[in-house]
Order: sequence, then structure tokens, then C-alpha cells
Amino acid sequence: MQRLRELSRRVEAVYGEIADTYARYQQLRGLACPSGCGNCCQHPSIDATVLDMLPLALHLFDQGKAESTLAQLEVEPATTGCPMYQPLSFDGSKGQCTVYHQRPTLCRVFGVAGYRDKHGQPSLSACKVLKQHHPAAYQHTLIALESDPPPMLTLAKQQVDQLDYDLSRDNLPISLALQKALLKVLFQACYSEVDTSQLIA
Repeated sequence: MQRLRELSRRVEAVYGEIADTYARYQQLRGLACPSGCGNCCQHPSIDATVLDMLPLALHLFDQGKAESTLAQLEVEPATTGCPMYQPLSFDGSKGQCTVYHQRPTLCRVFGVAGYRDKHGQPSLSACKVLKQHHPAAYQHTLIALESDPPPMLTLAKQQVDQLDYDLSRDNLPISLALQKALLKVLFQACYSEVDTSQLIA
């Protein structure tokens, strides 16, 4: 269990760096996500790795919510968007993340970020909501791609993945990734209790 906690601390440290880098770029370019927007949280293909979800799994465990969350996830479809999103409007477009500080890599870079096209040139990945709400800022950002390149999506993922290649091997629907992370934490907790009882005996 101690190894998982140490790994989680390292993931969270990288998360802090990633969040600062991407938020700074988005603010400077005038393309920060609007407050309360939840369009991306409802997307059916939100992916994460078990490693991405480890900080959240440990957080839920420490709150005594690991088993109840796992039971809830097991009866919900794995392709209904993020299970930790709380809609606050009828259509779900407005809402809030209930685990914002433990959100995974993708959530920290989504909005505006860079990627390499098939020719190896920097391109911009931008949320359609931002394109609609800030068309001028979006166009200026496209024009400035070479002089002010965006932080790359792949770099953020590599920063996290390199901490544990086994737990970051598979990209899964976010609810399934969280299930597997919770199972790992609960198994390690049970194993740790057995070891402790044997030492006392």
C-alpha cells in the first residue's frame, strides 16, 4: 500500500506541473474553459489509465467510499462519460467535477493543446465550445502556432506514463480505469492488513 501512495504522490506532483503549464497557455491565449462548462465531461469516449485514476482511487479509499463507488461503477455503462461529473442543467452542459483536484491527465490538458500532424508540424486541438465562444482568440492562436507553440498532449501523457509503465499501459473508458484502480487499492489494503496481523501475531 505504501508503494501505491508514493506512486500517487508522484503522479499528483506531475499533475500540478501539467495543470500550471496548460492553464497558463490557455489564459495567455484567451482560450480558458468557461466556468461551469461540462460538455467534455459527458463525452462517451473519455479515456484514462489505471495510473491516471490512482490518486482518485486512494482519495475515495481514505474517505471510506472506495467500495460503494466500485459497486456503483459496476452497474453503470462504461461509455456514459465521466462518472464523477455532476450535471447542474437539464441537458448536462452545465455542471461541476466532484473530484476536481484528483482529475486525470486528459482533464488537465483538455480545452486547448498541441499535437503533431502527419507531417510532424504543430497543430492545435481545441474544444468546439472555445472555438465558438472565442473565434478571434482561436484564429490568433492558430496564426501564432510557430512563434508561440502550444504544450503538446503527448508530452503530458508521457510525463505521467513514465512513472509506471505497467499501470499506464492501457487507455480505458474512464469509469473502467477507475474501477481497476479501486480494485488495486482495495486489494493492496487487504494484503497490507494481512501482513500487519501476521507481524503482530
